[in-house]
Amino acid sequence: MDRQKLQIRLAAPRGFCAGVDRAIQIVEEALGKWGAPVYVRHEIVHNQHVVSRLESLGAVFVEELDECPPDRPVVFSAHGVPKAVPAEAERRNMVYVDATCPLVSKVHVEAERHHRAGKEIVLIGHAGHPEVIGTMGQLPDGAISLIETEEDAQTFEPKDPANTAFVTQTTLSVDDTASIVAILQDRFPGIATPHKEDICYATTNRQEAVKAMAKGCDLFLVIGAETSSNSKRLVEVALRAGAKDSRLVASAADVDWDWFGGVGTLGLTAGASAPEDLVQGLIAACRARFDIEVEHVTTAKETVTFKLPRVLAAEV
Repeated sequence: MDRQKLQIRLAAPRGFCAGVDRAIQIVEEALGKWGAPVYVRHEIVHNQHVVSRLESLGAVFVEELDECPPDRPVVFSAHGVPKAVPAEAERRNMVYVDATCPLVSKVHVEAERHHRAGKEIVLIGHAGHPEVIGTMGQLPDGAISLIETEEDAQTFEPKDPANTAFVTQTTLSVDDTASIVAILQDRFPGIATPHKEDICYATTNRQEAVKAMAKGCDLFLVIGAETSSNSKRLVEVALRAGAKDSRLVASAADVDWDWFGGVGTLGLTAGASAPEDLVQGLIAACRARFDIEVEHVTTAKETVTFKLPRVLAAEV
């Protein structure tokens, strides 16, 4: 019996970005330098497969600093932390390593610059996301107002409309954010903008790849975690760009093969915190069931790398 033919359009770039690579490497290097256990405040990146592998090496993941003993090193996640967290670590004389993505740190610096200039700051982002909590925690309570939707942008009332600035979470939908920014700039023509786009290169590149290949896909699968903002945005981008159906899966184990009835073309990508072995695992699962052909769709080459923190290079 002939097997169902399936063309897989495989996006590039996909998967790990430089910030995620660096954060994982920081935990591995910390374990190599200080031995287990090394504590990590919040999931180092939003992917359970990554977290489980690091746990097997001796990392202990906690939500708050008070869960960490003072005599063991602690790593802060790639999403960034409020200023109060390193301040508390120093008060307790803890060894800590900050794995905040440098592109998130850039947003923190921008927010502080606007605050020093006396501007009222708007942060475009998702409430409760650790990156948003970290960015808002760089400044005193009330210094940053969160805007999540176009409606929020329409109703936001600053104290001084002529003295405002905005920054954004790094993992948002490029198109959704552009709509919100357009409303803010229309309402407050003098609003200060980021020197350089806040949405990170990796988020933008992964969304552009999906846009380039989604039209004509009967099904689009994004490998990533429910907690991963950039992965969830890719699902939305695929639908908006013309995919008939689009879904988020953590791995091949989460695929419902009933979705594939009538599917001739599958789009496939992975969020910035999803390891490549999960992509290859899903392709292998498809190969076991269908007669597959893989087409690589490359829209950008990524060469960005970030240095590790100096504390990991210093002598013990």
